[in-house]
Amino acid sequence: MTGAGPSMGQAGAYGGLERVPTGIAGLDEILGGGLFRGGVYIVQGTPGSGKTIFGNQACYTHAGASPAYEDMGASPATCDPGAAPEHRALYVTLLAESHARMLGHIAPLGFFRPDLIPDRITYLSAFRTLQDGGLAGLLTLLRRETAHREASLVVLDGLVAAEETAASTLEFKTFIHELQTQAAATGATVLLLTSASAGADLVAAEHTMVDGLIVLSSRLAGWRAEREIEVRKFRGGGFLRGRHAFRITDDGVRVFPRIEARLRVPSRRDPVEGPALTTGLPPLDAMLGGGLPHASTTLVGGPAGIGKTTLGLQFLGADPEAPGLLCGFYESEAALLAKARALALPVAGLIERGRVGVMWQPATEGLIDEVCDDLLRDIRNRGVRRVFIDGLDAMSRIAGDQDRIVRIFAALTAELRALGVTAMYTRETDLRGTFVDAPSGSGSLRQTSSVAENVVLMRSCALRSGRHRLIAVAKVRDARIDPRLRVFDIRPGGLAIDDGPDRAEAILADRDAPSRGGE
Repeated sequence: MTGAGPSMGQAGAYGGLERVPTGIAGLDEILGGGLFRGGVYIVQGTPGSGKTIFGNQACYTHAGASPAYEDMGASPATCDPGAAPEHRALYVTLLAESHARMLGHIAPLGFFRPDLIPDRITYLSAFRTLQDGGLAGLLTLLRRETAHREASLVVLDGLVAAEETAASTLEFKTFIHELQTQAAATGATVLLLTSASAGADLVAAEHTMVDGLIVLSSRLAGWRAEREIEVRKFRGGGFLRGRHAFRITDDGVRVFPRIEARLRVPSRRDPVEGPALTTGLPPLDAMLGGGLPHASTTLVGGPAGIGKTTLGLQFLGADPEAPGLLCGFYESEAALLAKARALALPVAGLIERGRVGVMWQPATEGLIDEVCDDLLRDIRNRGVRRVFIDGLDAMSRIAGDQDRIVRIFAALTAELRALGVTAMYTRETDLRGTFVDAPSGSGSLRQTSSVAENVVLMRSCALRSGRHRLIAVAKVRDARIDPRLRVFDIRPGGLAIDDGPDRAEAILADRDAPSRGGE
């Protein structure tokens, strides 16, 4: 089954067989809960894509998991040990690399636990067995050692070596079939790690036989390299299709499900009802028709230096009782705190007390799905109610694929609304307040203003030797707005917005007068 999304239930088309979590953060979410007990899965990738780390991490998290006594409704002291067998893993290599060398490479990673070796995790080299006994000898060894070690997870590293040993395609297909028979009989889940050259055709006979195919790859995005994982096939359950980013961190493999696929449906119903929220600026609240609608998203557009960040900081500090979060891409936490102190903004004290958190992601390099994952995790963990994301343009650059940004923005906006969060984003414009798209014309930020429920525009107006700041409200969800321009200044305390449009009208009339010339 290859539905649009995963089913999180434990049973599938295997007749109610249990799930076996991989222990790899993010991957189990893509798979809808993990692999199936007794299934055979190929993990294929180019050299250096992370297959060996993947296989080892699966073993250590599987073997390190405690029996689910709590699920049986009893304590460990009163449970029958036979009813909750320990998880054991068998890692079999068909490569010439020594186990000592491999363990030396994975020892610094967070999942590595030497206390699990050899009782719960057994390493076995079958290189010589394959040479001397062929595929028949390898099958005998796997059957014997799986039973002897009582392994519930078996990793065979180097399937390509077994394929090269086979005298014919039929013999190799028979080998895969026998592996499936063994897995079904013992209930052990089997991972087959194999290599593929870059750009190689990933359609092979064994792919049609196994229960799942997971492909790891690395690609260049401009000058930087990005790792990707894709589930090509997964029998028995739905899964998140398409490519997903992953990293190899100090803790091992961490997968970031594509945010627009993960949040294709919000996690809960929208809390559409609720009182309007103040921006911290009474004149702006009046222009908005009484404030920002509850759980809405506001896009603030303006040129560099116009005051977008200052407006966002005032928004975060407007309600000391509401936990807030600032996600920035250009200024560090120290720089933002210094700005808030210099302008005597209330948010400075909230940041110092931890009431408003700061998440800084340098715009130099990153993964957009990781940024969104960290953002949502912080929001849920801290019960955040106000979010200010300073730099939708930077998010677009990090996304790499410019066509994704509108889908990401739409998915993130819907999820924040579902969580009851009122959000504010900033986006760069030219001096006149016109949104700037990428030079290539593919910068799909073009549609973000239609996704946001509210739009506030800031612009700069030159008159003789002076330059004036103007602000206007373009739209607000379900509210009657005052769209007329207002002049504003930045002073101690933040933005000071005129109560009426008179000064803005005078400046524009003077600028546009034929005798005076224009911009």
